[in-house]
Amino acid sequence: MRVFGWTLTVAIAAGLAGCKSGRNEAAPAEGAKPGPAAAAGSGVPIDPATTGTLEGTVHFAGRPPERLKIDMSQDPVCSATGGENLAEQFVVHDGNLANVYVYVKNGPPAAMMTGQVLTAPVVLDQKGCRYVPHVVAVMTGGTVEFRNSDGTMHNIHTMPQSNPAVDVSQGPKGAPERKKFDTPEAMMPVRCNNHPWMNAFINVSATPFFAVTDAEGHFEIKGLPPGTYTLAAVHEKMGEQTITIKIASKESAKAVFTYSRK
Repeated sequence: MRVFGWTLTVAIAAGLAGCKSGRNEAAPAEGAKPGPAAAAGSGVPIDPATTGTLEGTVHFAGRPPERLKIDMSQDPVCSATGGENLAEQFVVHDGNLANVYVYVKNGPPAAMMTGQVLTAPVVLDQKGCRYVPHVVAVMTGGTVEFRNSDGTMHNIHTMPQSNPAVDVSQGPKGAPERKKFDTPEAMMPVRCNNHPWMNAFINVSATPFFAVTDAEGHFEIKGLPPGTYTLAAVHEKMGEQTITIKIASKESAKAVFTYSRK
């Protein structure tokens, strides 16, 4: 199949793989992990004694595009303190692709009708005149905390398809801004009106079963009720691809997505 002009191939196999990233990767403070999640509202109950784990990798076939150096001379603070800034559209390490949003698109009622899961706000920082992390994800009803760790003025401007837009300015090292997102949406662009090279993406999942691939292209989704799932992977430039996977009770499954250039 072809998505956005790119050739996509997908492979899937049952088994266990050592993967590093999990759902809701961002943390309330740099280097910290979110606190324990708590279910809120009504939903189909999940028996934790029967749930399985999904681990996987997103590959990039062929030679990836060169990561271009970004010229930040427009802002003296950025050029003096930002260090080297490279484009983040294609971050590939050892043939694996970072910054891919992976989520459950369809599955058994116990998964799709899970009540809201409360976690600490996901942090999207402006640091070194770039957004960190480049891709974040929350469950519907979740909150993103926007921070400005830089000594210059920034602007947070989302361009959603479904959620209300955010357009706020933050002074140098200004107070954080928190915004809640209530509607599922994939790869919502975030821009800085003051620095046109700055970009990031927010994803909003209908369920708590999602992840963003880490620097090694790995992801992990835990606590999945047994059943058959449609799993989707979304990349900001190469679009979405899906696979079907079966999760057995108390077992692990492995999923492999592969993107490739023309």
